Amino acid sequence: MKTYMMLLTCLLLVSQVSGVSADMLDPDLVLYFDYEDFDGDTVVGKSGRGYDGAINGKVTQSDDGKFGKAAHFVAGSFLDLNGPNINPDDIPTEGMSVVAWINVEAVSDMAIFNARAGDNTWLVHPEARGDGNYRWLNRSPGGATIFDIRAGKNKANEWVHYAGTFSRADGVAVLYINGSNVGEENARVGTPIAPDWDLGARVGYNIDNNRPFNGLMDELNVWKRGLTEEEVNAIMDDGVDGFLAVEARGKLTTTWGRLKTAR
Repeated sequence: MKTYMMLLTCLLLVSQVSGVSADMLDPDLVLYFDYEDFDGDTVVGKSGRGYDGAINGKVTQSDDGKFGKAAHFVAGSFLDLNGPNINPDDIPTEGMSVVAWINVEAVSDMAIFNARAGDNTWLVHPEARGDGNYRWLNRSPGGATIFDIRAGKNKANEWVHYAGTFSRADGVAVLYINGSNVGEENARVGTPIAPDWDLGARVGYNIDNNRPFNGLMDELNVWKRGLTEEEVNAIMDDGVDGFLAVEARGKLTTTWGRLKTAR
């Protein structure tokens, strides 16, 4: 019986590595668009939670991605994520990370991802900025700013890796550009992030039709925890799939070692 349970455990872990049977790639990965699969007017989401992106305007597939294919956004186009129908358990409140490869066509205000709560709170601003830097912001219910980091050097017509992270438990937000910490801020308030996206959530355009993204985007991933610097760099180097495969293999090795010791 013990041998059977050991084998079953290992098989379950292997299935997580291959991604064959697990519905969710990771319990904290909310959104993931690798832009490898377009289905008509939809970009297929890959987090395993069933969140696809409905194309509004002109978002097309490009062969010039950082990992395989990418999405090209014409200014004013976006992916509608149907914010009011996101499961409340999937809304990041205790931490959040927004990560993407971007290749913008100009130095101007461009939203990578945007969401607005039912109380009108703009809860997140991951952006390339027209004043020459990048921005990373979260707000709490009622609109109190938790942090607002503006740092780094915005560059056009080249691939740049953007990663904004925040952990409420640690009380720290960090902005990473190309894997390097370019800005860090302690939380100004201890409250959670606003808990709903009821007024909408989009990729590539603010909810009020401002700050249009214009250029290429690849490997957009949104998490409900603050990623570590090591994790940010692993995702930058290997993509989400590569990062999760390495993470799962590590868990498999550790679990198998424990099982062998327990025999």
